[in-house]
Amino acid sequence: MTRATLAEVLRPAMRDGYAVAGFVCLGWEDARAYALAAEAEGAPVILQAGPSCRAHTPLPILGRMFCHLAESVAVPVVAHLDHGRNEEECLHAIDEGFTSVMYDGSDRPFRENVEATARIAEIAHLSGVSCEGEIGVVGYAGGAASRGTDPGEAAAFAAETGVDALAVSVGNVHLQRESGAGLDEELLREIEAATDVPLVIHGGSGVPEAERTRLARTSNICKFNIGTELRMVFGKALRQALAADPEAFDRLAILKRTEPPMMEAARRIIRSLALPRPGQ
Repeated sequence: MTRATLAEVLRPAMRDGYAVAGFVCLGWEDARAYALAAEAEGAPVILQAGPSCRAHTPLPILGRMFCHLAESVAVPVVAHLDHGRNEEECLHAIDEGFTSVMYDGSDRPFRENVEATARIAEIAHLSGVSCEGEIGVVGYAGGAASRGTDPGEAAAFAAETGVDALAVSVGNVHLQRESGAGLDEELLREIEAATDVPLVIHGGSGVPEAERTRLARTSNICKFNIGTELRMVFGKALRQALAADPEAFDRLAILKRTEPPMMEAARRIIRSLALPRPGQ
């Protein structure tokens, strides 16, 4: 069994100067592709069940699926609840075998966010599970606006909640289909100076790959969440599979053709975040 907590994979990343990919999963095919990609690269991976995934597939099924994949590969796999919106949802995930939960109280007043996150982190830790929190607001492309993370609030939040990882807003945006202008590195360095926990970038698809690589090696960003970038790979592969065989109707045969492109894309992302191999 290679199930791991978020803390177990992020602490070495922060110490040694690399980051771990947090892949946003929507179903069996992509989750398996990401686990196999991690094994092929000999790297840990974080399989994430976000709100849209949970709306489609019940938490008990996702928990068992992630745990099964963790047991099937020889690298550490974190089963992570992404954007848990309340205590009940986070506790449900813990009961269903998730090894990490993210409580997202970023839309709540600062003090309420601190108190709720601290309570969930304490319960998670008693169960041997990690907890990620968020301070500042990471917005959405074409949707809700962002609010940058205040370094002073980040310091107080990290100290008072005891979270194992801290998601921050430094110019990153969810659901970007193309790379943006890059992160606010000046703000990032201020947050780093004020905190001592691994930092997380949500909306990693919108961060240029070269910047992801550099910051993975030179900052306290230890986790990049990647979703849209890989969903676009899936969509392209699916269209190509149907175009190549317009008469195809068998779901399994069609979806199987999407896995190699997704696995290769995931491997490339993992390599971009990892330490250079000897001779590179």
